[in-house]
Amino acid sequence: MMETRVQIRPSPAVLGRLLGGVALLRESPVGLVGAAIVAFWVLVAIFAPWLAPYDPNATITPMRTPGATDSAGNTFWLGTDHLGRDILSRIIHGSRRVLVLAPLATLCAYAVGIPMGLAAGYLRGVWDTVLSFTANVILSFPVLVLYVIIIATVGASAANILVAITFASAPHIMRIVRGLTLDLRNREYVAAAQTRGEGALWIMFVEILPNARGPIIVDACLRLGYVIITIGVLGFLGLGLPPPDPDWGGMINETRQLAMSFPHMAVFPCIAISSLVLGFNLLADGLREISLRD
Repeated sequence: MMETRVQIRPSPAVLGRLLGGVALLRESPVGLVGAAIVAFWVLVAIFAPWLAPYDPNATITPMRTPGATDSAGNTFWLGTDHLGRDILSRIIHGSRRVLVLAPLATLCAYAVGIPMGLAAGYLRGVWDTVLSFTANVILSFPVLVLYVIIIATVGASAANILVAITFASAPHIMRIVRGLTLDLRNREYVAAAQTRGEGALWIMFVEILPNARGPIIVDACLRLGYVIITIGVLGFLGLGLPPPDPDWGGMINETRQLAMSFPHMAVFPCIAISSLVLGFNLLADGLREISLRD
């Protein structure tokens, strides 16, 4: 039986967009540094099975400090935790969970918040009153308390974390999009579309939304950082992704009582979270800087 091989080649249009994005970021050194940090973690997540020196859940030698070796000749560059699991391997594999869950949760939040903001800002009237009131009610609760209440009620899982982040973040996004829509709804191209007899959905999603993409993209980069911190905090509180698969916040939670004697167990996951959040924040600053120049 002959084997069929399919070769996937990126189209010139996709390559052109990627090269254009890199060239645009070169105008902002801050954005370029942020993009490099994010790209580093993305590559780590993609090649995690090959980069991790050990199985992230394998019990090898407990309580090893960074750079130590055991009797079998195994070297632990970041040490091991109280159960003998290699911290470097767990951080590498943990990046996969963060870089899948955080963008997915952010995307879900925007999928809910953008239509709400467009409807409130363009349709006004009852739509604006009801949606704005709903958003204000949700925003009146402290965000972290809201996360804890939702996760504690429905249980800790990846799907429930997505629901909690979407529920708590969508009102913020709705208010941003509403403000942009209020500014853009009186532009000439919107009036031209209304004159042509275009429907409200067409005007909101084809005329207004593309012209509001700049601030939305910048906010998305910042919000990704917030979501990563949220996932880490939930893991630290024991409300994050269930074990045994590695989760950066969960790694800190599991070893917090040993942090005084073995600080490396908590310090290295904290550095991983901080560096990824820093990358997205610098990327957002760079995109904002470029947009202000334009």
